[in-house]
Amino acid sequence: MIAPRISSAIALERSAETGFELSDISLGLTRFICQTFNRHAGITQDSGKGSDSFRNGIAMITSAYCLQMAHYNHWQNTEMTAALEGLSEGERVLDRGAFFGSIQHTANHLLWGDLTWLSRFDGGAGPEVTLQDSGSAARDFEDWRQQRVALDQRFVAWAKTVQNVDLEGDFEWYSVAMQRQFKLPKALCIMQMFNHQTHHRGQIHAMVTAAGGAGWTTDLPFMPEAFTES
Repeated sequence: MIAPRISSAIALERSAETGFELSDISLGLTRFICQTFNRHAGITQDSGKGSDSFRNGIAMITSAYCLQMAHYNHWQNTEMTAALEGLSEGERVLDRGAFFGSIQHTANHLLWGDLTWLSRFDGGAGPEVTLQDSGSAARDFEDWRQQRVALDQRFVAWAKTVQNVDLEGDFEWYSVAMQRQFKLPKALCIMQMFNHQTHHRGQIHAMVTAAGGAGWTTDLPFMPEAFTES
């Protein structure tokens, strides 16, 4: 059943809508990783190099990063769609014991999550259903495919408008699932948006290949140039 799993997600992860709520431990680990990266890159809080972008030990991402990840998202979802088209409807909707049950429900939740996050950044339309119903964000596979294509184009369009200055400072939003306001570094929120995509596509990849379907290449260095020119 989908509902019990989502209830567990809210209890254990606090909110799948926000994608995360940083605990003291996870925030401490994030700071340690980023501080280590910054140290190797020669970036310190006192060096004056990127000091305005340094918050809680997190080095500011760039507009180039956003565009690269939007292109990567487009490529990966194109590949994933082709793999899903190779499965029957029954194979796509079969409950396989994953967090969201089936391949289709997981793909629908990812669509929902992308709509939720991107609407916060580009001011466009968000999902029409709540977190609890995110597994049914699309009516059927064809509806999902059409929404996915349009949303991937929207990601690229948004990323093309992003400037480095847009990524600075904090970002605030109200979580309907948590019934509370959030305030976190904007760069961290954007990284989470793309990380959430990779997480659920990985689940789908595992289920597709376990079902005997075709896998697809996921490594960034092998992204075709055609997708970086879109």
